[in-house]
Amino acid sequence: MMQTELHIPSDLKFLPIIEDWLLGMLRAELGEWGEWPKWESRLRLVIVEAYSNVVRHAHRNQPHLTVVLKLALESEFLSLEVWDQGQGFDLKTYLPPVPERRQEGGYGWLILNRLMDKVEYQTELPGGNNCLKLQANFPNNYSMSSLSSPPVHPYPPSPWN
Repeated sequence: MMQTELHIPSDLKFLPIIEDWLLGMLRAELGEWGEWPKWESRLRLVIVEAYSNVVRHAHRNQPHLTVVLKLALESEFLSLEVWDQGQGFDLKTYLPPVPERRQEGGYGWLILNRLMDKVEYQTELPGGNNCLKLQANFPNNYSMSSLSSPPVHPYPPSPWN
């Protein structure tokens, strides 16, 4: 199991850093897996959608607020949590987009639910935070032990652990 998290300001200029963090961490662990290129594209779209929604809607372009991203890689799935301090989104008011109406909003929630196996959203958690929890299940034939070489970690082990 691998876990890591990133605390970053709520500003779209940091989107490339977030993409590099998420995909770099996963590439180090899953890069030898034959399905990784497909997963990389899928997860890039997920993180862009989730983070940009927090910046634009929850935090309403307030860069002094912090977004916390938590990544966990388990043997059967990976999970990503996106924590924000903004006004929560009421899922009861969500209306799926209807292409004939050419509506501008509502596609993000649809995209996340199509690309991920599990999507949960909780508002008003302790500390006034909201959390979007995303999970992608690995296929039945996936095994971390089936990778052809050991994972390459981007940083040497910490001498303080």
